[in-house]
Amino acid sequence: MKALFHLAYHVRDLDEARQFYTGVLGCAEGRSTATWVDFDFFGHQISLHLGQPFATTNTGRVGEHMVPMPHLGVILAMPDWQVLADRVLAQQIEFVMAPAIRFAGQPGEQATMFFRDPSGNPIEIKGFNHLDSVYDK
Repeated sequence: MKALFHLAYHVRDLDEARQFYTGVLGCAEGRSTATWVDFDFFGHQISLHLGQPFATTNTGRVGEHMVPMPHLGVILAMPDWQVLADRVLAQQIEFVMAPAIRFAGQPGEQATMFFRDPSGNPIEIKGFNHLDSVYDK
């Protein structure tokens, strides 16, 4: 069964969020009111509502890095991941974990990068050469 996910979370400033999600990540804006805005987050729906962002702690181990938990993310085909990595790098976004390849030459080889939106919400973007290998052991 294929489905789209929907995730709603808080941001401190909708205009700042709009600039980041459309201008940096390239997400299309959907419906909105004075207190929330929807985005097409790489084919899925996120709804950003005015409020206090969720608390995170750096308790997730990714190789030698400790990354924020919880976090949201998306998995892209490698060419799309590279386009987005180049765009984020050009915007001089501060990375939690700079774009890198993990598990090179092994099952599950992937590219990854972690950064935060302007409200501090952590985002991980993964890239795979073959999307059918996402769950390989």
